[in-house]
Amino acid sequence: MRSPSTSNLHLKAIISLHKSLMASSVTQTLKPDFPQDLDDLLCSDPQHQQEESKSDDPSLLLVSRSGYLNGGSRIERAWAHWSKLGRPKLIVAPMVDNSELPFRLLCRKYGAEAAYTPMLHSRIFTENDKYRNVEFTTCQEDRPLFVQFCANDPDVLLEAARRVEPYCDYVDLNLGCPQRIAKRGNYGAFLMDNLPLVKAIVEKLASNLEVPVSCKIRIFPNLQDTINYARMLEDAGCSLLAVHGRTRDEKDGKKFRANWSAITAVKNAVRIPVLANGNIRHMEDVYDCLKETGVEGVLSAETLLENPALFAGFRTAEWVEGCEESTRDGNLDQADLLVDYLKLCEKYPVPWRIIRSHVHKLLGDWFKLHPHIREDFNAQSKLTFEFLYNMVERLRELQVKIPLYIKDSSPATAILANG
Repeated sequence: MRSPSTSNLHLKAIISLHKSLMASSVTQTLKPDFPQDLDDLLCSDPQHQQEESKSDDPSLLLVSRSGYLNGGSRIERAWAHWSKLGRPKLIVAPMVDNSELPFRLLCRKYGAEAAYTPMLHSRIFTENDKYRNVEFTTCQEDRPLFVQFCANDPDVLLEAARRVEPYCDYVDLNLGCPQRIAKRGNYGAFLMDNLPLVKAIVEKLASNLEVPVSCKIRIFPNLQDTINYARMLEDAGCSLLAVHGRTRDEKDGKKFRANWSAITAVKNAVRIPVLANGNIRHMEDVYDCLKETGVEGVLSAETLLENPALFAGFRTAEWVEGCEESTRDGNLDQADLLVDYLKLCEKYPVPWRIIRSHVHKLLGDWFKLHPHIREDFNAQSKLTFEFLYNMVERLRELQVKIPLYIKDSSPATAILANG
């Protein structure tokens, strides 16, 4: 037996470190005691951003849709539109307060081919200028783009959708949010209890918008119910369906594996493009999901928050164990990604609370090694870019090194290259 190389010994040490960090019983609050309104402030001068946006010609943000509403069957138009967008396979899922413009652009830099906005509340979006201006931002590089709304009123949603349709490629209806706030507001996955209303909402949008309608759903416990649901959405005018392979009650993605078999059944039951959501932790999962389900693309959410370079083939130490011999240091780490993200935030301002959340997601393991830096970060009632850049430098000076890895000879590369 040959002795392991120095690099493999280093990799095994990193995996061991990751395990010890994950097993630690010490818990830390992620929300320091600071006035909420400070974190709601934009991270950069909004006046500067407004001046930049004035120079943008909205017509340049439009994807040419000539022919989308002209001739052919509705199913053919759905596929023609998907093909016009380049049939993206690697997609950033919608995440409340986490899939905002700078993060979408960061993921696009590292391989993402399309992205969803965070879920927007349709009623508030129609009524509140500040909410619209802060929560929905985009730019010319931010395409293809799904703008996702939650709603339970067809007319209100249509009004909201008309405000964004010139700047996106799909208006998406959130039918998958399982959280208590969705139950209280009667939207998201809780509309599964009122399918006639769901059908009315989709029909309203599909018959009144120039941009196609997409829907993101969860599965029912009964497979046939899920298939009937998907077919109803297709008949109502949905042009693309994203299927999260967990039920409404399966909220914990680490506890409940997504049911790819149910996604496969939906793919085989409908004629429109289908995307899969669930169990995407690295590029091997992308390959396996595309192969097993036959879907057009995959969505990733939680894993991207820790590793926005997932779609470029990078993986954290957590997903290296068992393949150390074919894995190498990718010369990239989460601090590098954070610096990239902060630079995008300087260009495209977002509330500090969003930046704070991304810092914790990206540097969680780093903070466990040096909790005094996390405590200093949490103690900041008002963040600045100078503080954040200096914090990264402090970690570097402490010689924190938790690299991202690349696995050689990945089968995912071939399937993606072949379209």
